[in-house]
Amino acid sequence: MIEKQLTLKHYLVLAMTLLFMAIASIHPLEFGSYLLHQTGTVLMLIALLLAFKKIGLDYYSFCLYLVFLLIHMIGAHYLYSYVPYNQWIIYFFNFDLDQSMGWSRNMYDRLVHFAYGLLLYPFFYRCFQVWFPSAKPFSLFLLVIQLVMASSVLYELLEWGLSIGLSPEDAENYNGQQGDVWDAHKDMLLATIGAMVTGMIQLYKQKTLIQR
Repeated sequence: MIEKQLTLKHYLVLAMTLLFMAIASIHPLEFGSYLLHQTGTVLMLIALLLAFKKIGLDYYSFCLYLVFLLIHMIGAHYLYSYVPYNQWIIYFFNFDLDQSMGWSRNMYDRLVHFAYGLLLYPFFYRCFQVWFPSAKPFSLFLLVIQLVMASSVLYELLEWGLSIGLSPEDAENYNGQQGDVWDAHKDMLLATIGAMVTGMIQLYKQKTLIQR
């Protein structure tokens, strides 16, 4: 159900998000890089609230958007390259994910880019649905995929531009390339795959409803 008025459930998840942001702000690994990342968080939060008031969103899309911000805030706190996800998995599940997958680098940044497409697809879909009310679901699907791809390119260019003005150490802390020359390409690909996964699931559900 599309809603344009914030209700108690919205205020609760927003409060949880702000609380999480406050906790993430306690002793981040590198405060300057943390502020750069969290500037994006604040801008995205403002965009969410403006879109909610202007075009309306269902609660599901609203929450997925906030989940993405939570994932991003964890990365901002640990500078992405140092998120101890593997240690957490070993501690709770006694399973070494990095070793089993043969990973030699920290893969948390890959997760965030994948989550960008996966979790923000419904938000982008709603935007295009309002802007192009006569468009068919598959056309909207293609528009969202193209937006995710284009915005991923712009983000990587912005990241590169910001890194130019930083010292080599600060640049590495901010963009988390970890020596991978194909880092940007892989990030953009994962964002696209994430969007395609959610998009295809949504298309399948819509087709199933029509057949009923």
